[in-house]
Amino acid sequence: MSKGLFITAIGTDIGKTYVTGLLVKHLRDAGVNAGYYKAALSGAEEQPDGTWLPGDAVFVAKTANIPEKPENLVSYIYKEAVSPHLAALREGNPVEMEKIEADYQASLAKYDYVTMEGSGGIICPIRWDEEHILLEDIIKKLDLGVLVISNAALGSINNCVLTISYLKQKDIPVRGIILNNYDGSNFMQADNKRMMEEITAVPVLACVPPNASELDIDVEVLKGLYK
Repeated sequence: MSKGLFITAIGTDIGKTYVTGLLVKHLRDAGVNAGYYKAALSGAEEQPDGTWLPGDAVFVAKTANIPEKPENLVSYIYKEAVSPHLAALREGNPVEMEKIEADYQASLAKYDYVTMEGSGGIICPIRWDEEHILLEDIIKKLDLGVLVISNAALGSINNCVLTISYLKQKDIPVRGIILNNYDGSNFMQADNKRMMEEITAVPVLACVPPNASELDIDVEVLKGLYK
């Protein structure tokens, strides 16, 4: 039976897509039939021929060597680099939960382990017109646990704790934390890692140094995060 895991971050520009690419690559390099899916992407990249490519999916597919067209890995692609709810209000084509469910199930039919990447931080409006959809609604609908991507920079304790507290308040399982752009020789970053774990009671499962090309985590541990 195929399994899934949802990836969120403590905010924007944390490196969620970068770590997701390393994560899926790690699974596939170990011979695991692993795939990638994203419900909505804003800020698509315009090509010379006038088409638009979903940059996040392009990166993950290339990094993990997923043999699919990147546009097939995302349900909704918007041009403007704003929250999906606002992009849809300006461009049309609002997110429909039924399509998300169908596309996610289609991904599960092709892959044994599906990594679903969120949009922005956990409180990201995906649709906000006559219908309201937040990321948490999608996570609950698909019955997924969440892996939180953080950094260890100044202020990260606050943002990480708030993100995890929100997830727990919404009864969403938190599988762990991965720290991106981590420098263990930096005393503040090392202490931030310790404080995140102690305050949230959620383990930091891996630390990704700057410009890493691999994810340092046991494959069986990683597989165990998927349900």
